[in-house]
Amino acid sequence: MKILFVCTGNTCRSPMAEAILRHKGKDSLEVRSAGLFAMEGGQASQFTQEVLNENGIKHDHRSHSVTQADVHWADYIFAMTSAHKAMLMEQFPFAMDRIFTVKEFANARGLDVSDPFGGSVEVYKHTYNELNQLIDALIENIEKQIQGS
Repeated sequence: MKILFVCTGNTCRSPMAEAILRHKGKDSLEVRSAGLFAMEGGQASQFTQEVLNENGIKHDHRSHSVTQADVHWADYIFAMTSAHKAMLMEQFPFAMDRIFTVKEFANARGLDVSDPFGGSVEVYKHTYNELNQLIDALIENIEKQIQGS
């Protein structure tokens, strides 16, 4: 199963989600991240790196703009916000049935994972904790999908 996380710049939320899912060690899942407006080759933000390190997660990240090849590769595409989802569906209509917000697929309240960009390290810790819980629910729902097919 191939998972693609998408946010705006691919420096905060999506690389954090990618790192968390990879760290949870589900061998049946391949995971990548990308951004709708990413600068190619940039590092994850300082606070993203700091929060991941504090949680024992090593992640060497380079930002990447989402491409048609990424969308073709992915079995599931998880957007961080409803606006990201709408943009992905507009750019890649062939993949509409594979595009969800993270919260939507995790059956969580609301649609958007808040953007920590420009916030304090505490804001990044909040986003990490939110994503960590959401990814547990994502894994559970993906495993149900796999068992059901």
